[in-house]
Amino acid sequence: MNRFVSPQCQSCPSRHNSLLRCCSDADLETMSLGKTSHQYSAGQVIFQEGSRSLGLYCVHEGKIKITKTGGDGKEQIIRLAKSGDTLGYRGLVTGTPHSASAVALDDCTVCLVSKQDFFQQLNTNANFSGALIQLLATVLSEAESRMLHLAYKPVRERLAEALLLLMRTFRTEGDLQPFTLAISRDDLGALMGTTKETTTRMLSEFKNEGILTTRGSAITILSPVRLVEIATLYD
Repeated sequence: MNRFVSPQCQSCPSRHNSLLRCCSDADLETMSLGKTSHQYSAGQVIFQEGSRSLGLYCVHEGKIKITKTGGDGKEQIIRLAKSGDTLGYRGLVTGTPHSASAVALDDCTVCLVSKQDFFQQLNTNANFSGALIQLLATVLSEAESRMLHLAYKPVRERLAEALLLLMRTFRTEGDLQPFTLAISRDDLGALMGTTKETTTRMLSEFKNEGILTTRGSAITILSPVRLVEIATLYD
């Protein structure tokens, strides 16, 4: 984990998609003075499940997976994060350790806003606290939906849904080219709740049907419409 010159909150393009959009320029300047920023390489842990919450994590750039470890030791990806997303707020609000881990999927830059500045906004900025409540409700709703789908949908439908989630989360706005993302088969399996072997087999089936192509770890989605049809078959 390498220290470097921190991005400035006031000029950060990612803040317009984050909780910090609710903060004034003066407050953002104060946060910039009190925060730290770090760069992470793919596979590096940003924070660990069960560790103490140190502040509010703001993703400046990069792709991140949020994971939990089951009783059998297997990893489950419960959420994805990108530029503009904020992490670690639940542990701050409840005063409990992190309930999940955050791990870089590629090279990332993440800023850590201090607890003091987080609670200053929570206690004095109604727009900030309202946006936080809305974010908590949205994440809970998405988690409930994913839990049901993992429990009841066949693997084929879960793979289609996982690929669509990756595309919705990480596709650059306005990009009209077929969406391509490099992701390990272990991570894709952890996202859809199955094994690496089953994931690889299902990807081969989708490839044979012309839905996608693969090259190494990279997956290119050729037919998002077909993925939607498969993912919603049992809805």
